[in-house]
Amino acid sequence: MIDDFAENGLLATAIDGFVARSPQRQMANKVTKAIQAQQSLVVEAGTGTGKTFAYLVPALRSEKKVIISTGSKNLQEQLYSKDLPIIKKALDYTGKISLLKGRANYLCLERMYHQYAAAGDLDKNLRTDLVRVKNWSIKTKDGDISKCTTVTEDNPIWPILTSTNDNCLGSECEHYNDCYVVKARKRALNADIVVVNHHLFLADVVVKGTGFGELIPKADVMIFDEAHQLPDLACHYFGEQLTSRQLFDLAKEINLAYRTEVKDMSQLQQCADKLQKCTQDLRLLINQQNNKGNLRYLFNQAKIKQELSYLFDALDFCKEVLLLAIGRSTTLDNCFDRVNQYQLLLKRLTETHVSGFSYWYESSYSSFLFALTPLSVAEKFAELLIERKGSWIFTSATLSVDNQLDYFTKRLGLTNSDSLILESPFDYNNQTIMCVPRYIPSPNEQGNAEKLVDILLPVIEANKGRCFFLCTSYAMMNALATQFRELTKLPVLVQGDTSKVKLLEQFIHSGNALLIATSSFWEGIDVRGDTLSCVIIDKLPFTSPDEPLIKARMEDCQMQGGDAFNEVQLPEAVITLKQGVGRLIRHHNDRGAIIICDNRLVMRPYGATFINSLPPSPRTRDINKVINFLLSNSESIIDNLENK
Repeated sequence: MIDDFAENGLLATAIDGFVARSPQRQMANKVTKAIQAQQSLVVEAGTGTGKTFAYLVPALRSEKKVIISTGSKNLQEQLYSKDLPIIKKALDYTGKISLLKGRANYLCLERMYHQYAAAGDLDKNLRTDLVRVKNWSIKTKDGDISKCTTVTEDNPIWPILTSTNDNCLGSECEHYNDCYVVKARKRALNADIVVVNHHLFLADVVVKGTGFGELIPKADVMIFDEAHQLPDLACHYFGEQLTSRQLFDLAKEINLAYRTEVKDMSQLQQCADKLQKCTQDLRLLINQQNNKGNLRYLFNQAKIKQELSYLFDALDFCKEVLLLAIGRSTTLDNCFDRVNQYQLLLKRLTETHVSGFSYWYESSYSSFLFALTPLSVAEKFAELLIERKGSWIFTSATLSVDNQLDYFTKRLGLTNSDSLILESPFDYNNQTIMCVPRYIPSPNEQGNAEKLVDILLPVIEANKGRCFFLCTSYAMMNALATQFRELTKLPVLVQGDTSKVKLLEQFIHSGNALLIATSSFWEGIDVRGDTLSCVIIDKLPFTSPDEPLIKARMEDCQMQGGDAFNEVQLPEAVITLKQGVGRLIRHHNDRGAIIICDNRLVMRPYGATFINSLPPSPRTRDINKVINFLLSNSESIIDNLENK
């Protein structure tokens, strides 16, 4: 196994530009042993380790059924389309490899034909898109909506034409044998390596046991890349949610079935209209509240209680009417099951006295969401590992806090797992410099955006842009964008101006841009070379203690005699900061500066925890030293950038 990664090994022979790395060989060896011993393993592999190949080679060599889960659909596609083909060719692997997405990524034939039968409900643009999808459905083999070139992936027609666990008719559906979700699962069942993402994996765990809902086949080896995302995602999926969209969709389905299938039951329209009105009235009332908050406080308000009682009445009415239609329509039978499900769920959400959960809501102009989230998933996740015996591998570049993996392993109940921390092979001492500038304003000081721009503009202009400015809030992002656009001629790109993909393309193409962004650019972004040589972070990324889930976890920690700041807030912030800092050095030839605009990093005792968790960059407080470091890059690079 180790020979595969040697300087003259199989990968070096088969892959152009392959560089043998000791940490990669160590990780591959550890993964191999974990697979052979059917053990769980947690590996933090610093940026540049080559962790993807370090787990792919042992996985393909094992000749076992393997599920690989990634942090996002984009990473899933990259693994399936780019990384796996390279290793498959290098190892001359003959097994089958399959890509499996969630059901919302596949066209639902039942819903498409149902919409065709009542197309008058759709506006003109959606009717046009429905025809385009229908034409595409004749040609597609796998029903993957990302491959439909005539309708964009974010088009509002897709939620109408794809299924959910709630509205899927399962084996009762007349299109079951042609169902693209069923076909995708069959391919996964027959494959040796199946690539999924964390959202799909966790959603699948939750619906396991409901029959048709289960998509992911059982496997001998489970590998989670970008595993730092798992604890929070697991809390979300092991909790429960009810949204206004679910209720509106239910009302629409009942109405649609009345007009296309069971036309002699006018009560169907009456109960659907009542459900829609009650949901709408509740949404309008919730819109008068904060856009996020605690369900306990919300449900204690007299007006909200009244509207909730009306919603319960509307669901009862739907149940009575649908009971009369049982057996006449598979769609209405499904609606009856959903009414029962939503009644139980709404009742559970109102039982906010039950401990061990965070009860919260979110609302926007057009929707609301009620949720309960478990404060800990350690027990449930540990049970999952016992139930599904085999090897469980968890890896990411950002799992440790102060060189310890305890925070991650405790949250997932991985108490008996083997572990390994591998430092990045990059030469941070020579490739980087880190600065907490003198005279920066305190994080919450009024007018701090203007002061930061005054201090940092000379650095950004000396560097000819080529900079990410990562913010912890939209307010700061927008304030900085306004200031920079007034004061510099460099291109200033701001998250939200266009899609994330297009924004990155513009950044790379311009070669001298400043990109100002928030959370979605802190991780999963890989810009190599001279295009990015400075990353600025506005302040330490502590989650607000008013965030419902964090607040509930902190209260729970205190009740158990723990230190909420050091055991909850600080580790979360450390891992987020590591992700942001990790955007800078992506290759052994990269050079650049990291600027963190928060005096707490050097003035507070907990600053040491952050610094000990970051790569070992030389540190300074002198902004001029940063400028000199950036200018020390070769004159030819700057000349090339100026000539672009």
